[in-house]
This record gives sequence, C-alpha cells and structure tokens, in this order.
Amino acid sequence: MIAALNSQPVLLLTLTTLMWGGNTIAGRLAVGEVSPFAVVLLRWVIVAGLLVAIYGRQLVAEWVTLKRHLILIVLSATFGFTAFNSLFYLAAHSTTALNLGIIQGSMPMFVLLGALIFYRTPITPLQMAGVLITILGVIYISSRGELARLANLEINPGDGLMIIACFFYSAYAVTLRNRPKVPGIVFFTALAVVAAVTSVPAVVVEASNGSLQWPTAKGWIVVAYIALAPSFLSQIFFMRAIELIGPGRAGVFINLVPIFSSIMAVMLLSEPFRAYHAVALALVLAGIWLSERKSAAKAEQS
Repeated sequence: MIAALNSQPVLLLTLTTLMWGGNTIAGRLAVGEVSPFAVVLLRWVIVAGLLVAIYGRQLVAEWVTLKRHLILIVLSATFGFTAFNSLFYLAAHSTTALNLGIIQGSMPMFVLLGALIFYRTPITPLQMAGVLITILGVIYISSRGELARLANLEINPGDGLMIIACFFYSAYAVTLRNRPKVPGIVFFTALAVVAAVTSVPAVVVEASNGSLQWPTAKGWIVVAYIALAPSFLSQIFFMRAIELIGPGRAGVFINLVPIFSSIMAVMLLSEPFRAYHAVALALVLAGIWLSERKSAAKAEQS
C-alpha cells in the first residue's frame, strides 16, 4: 500500500492539502486545551525528534554544506516555521477556521510579491490582476463583507494576525531559492531542529505571564495530529510528489487548502458559512487561477 501511494502524485498531493486544511481545524480545537506557543514548541520537538531519528545520519553527512548556510537556515526556520505557526495558533483564538483557511489560501500571492521585491522577478499584467483580486478577497473577509469597517480599522484581530503570518511564511518561501544544495528532507530536518529551539523563548514568555497551558488529554490528541499530519507526513508527501511531477504542477494543488479547510470548518466545527465567506473564497481562488495561467500554459508546452 505504501509503495502504491509513493507512486501516486495526485493522491499524495490531495492528502497533503487535506492535512494542511485540517491544521486550521486543529488550531481552533486547540483553544482552551493547550496554549498557542506550547503547541508550536511541542509540534517542532516531535517533528524534529522523528526526523533526526530517521534522517540523522544524512544530516551529519551534509553538515559541512549546511553549516555554510547556517544564518539562512536559522532565519528560514524562525520566520517560516516558528513565527508563522505562533501567529497562526494565536490567531485561532480570535477568528474562525473558515477565515484562517481562506486567508492562508492567499499565500501564493504574497510569495509572488516577495519574489518581485527581493529578486525583481517580473510580474505579468495577468499575475498583477490575480494579486489584486486575491488581496481584495483577503480584505473582504477581514472586514466581514463590510468594507466600511476598514475606515474605522475594525478588523478582527485574528484575521490581522493571520495576514502577518502569511507575510512571514512568504518571506520564508522566497528565501528557498537560495537554500543549500542538499536533499529536501535533510534541509527540512535542519529547519525542524532550529524551529524547536527557537520556539522555546515564546513558551518562556507564556510561562512568565501566566498564560502557559500544557495540553489536556484532548490537547495532546490535537498536538499529535498537528505534529504527525500537517507537519511531518504532509511534507514528505509533498516532496515526493514534486519529485514525480515537478514543483509547478504540484504547486497548483495548494489551491485546495482553502477549499478543504472551508468544508471541514462547516462539517466538523459547525461554523456558519456566510455570503462574505463565499465571495472572499471565490476572489482568492480566482486571483490564484489568473496568476497561474501563464505558468500552466508553459508547463503544457514543455
């Protein structure tokens, strides 16, 4: 069964995005069961432990190469893993899983803008239209369908935190262009170890202000899911799918994340799906579709 799964890129990518979408549900279920920064620490301690146990020898073998990129690795792990996840689970305390998933779906647009700013990667008129439409979708859901709220700065704090989290993850994604030339799983192992270490200060802050909460029984189930599914298995599945069909085609599947998260939020958490959710989701997906039309056409020609 595992061998069959290992050769099915569509199934691998579908399971990956399903697990990523499930992370928004887990974020909401963690509220009251474990504090946000404790989730982040436990998540990366578990993942780093598993990865080192399996790929530790490869990590040691590639250490000479990794050491030359240590600053990049520390910054990537801190912004892409520690800071993003910390803000994500913090945001889950004051917004819905629906909002988390839809705003998270806008990350490809932030990456596109980041590539333009840091690498001067040109953006076509079609891609720019996609960026603007996606941003409009994020603004629309953050204002709960009432754009007049923006004039009074009435944005849900959780939505605001999630937007900042997307910026952090996009900065991480943009830096991947310069990542060390080592196997992807080895690089991920190094990032996970650093993320576990850089998660400690936030937990110390939680402990000092009295907000630290170690997991309840239900909290441990949530933490286990977060560590094993969206953090560990999904990364391995995604890397394998990229090996099979390439990053361009694999990246398109990320569009499923806001769809899966929206469906699960309604079905599992009974969150109301309002008209502004539908409009925002449509805008985000339309923007991503527009921005990917050119790359999709190139993929078909090659």
